[in-house]
Amino acid sequence: MTKEIRLRCWITIGGEKFFGPGRVELLERIQSEGSLSKAARQMGMSYKKAWDMVNDLNSRGSEPFVRLKKGGEKGGGAELTDHALLLIRRFKALSEKLKKISREESGWVDSL
Repeated sequence: MTKEIRLRCWITIGGEKFFGPGRVELLERIQSEGSLSKAARQMGMSYKKAWDMVNDLNSRGSEPFVRLKKGGEKGGGAELTDHALLLIRRFKALSEKLKKISREESGWVDSL
């Protein structure tokens, strides 16, 4: 049986999860699709849940993460702010460091 160390991290605010892998994925899909509804659909998530996540990021973060554009003749859209792009890069770098640490430390796990 394979044994391994798995690490996942989240950023919390006031003890509540704020930023983690799921929100990073949603933001990256918003960036690639230019649409909150398309991003939510790709993740099998309701638009309401995706909207609530974006609203939470925008309201509890130090700066907005997503700019939403209301629909019109050409429809609405969504785009990430520079702040969001920077935090995604930093979060992914941290996640990679954690993966590296878990690989380096995994040798002793087989003794369990």
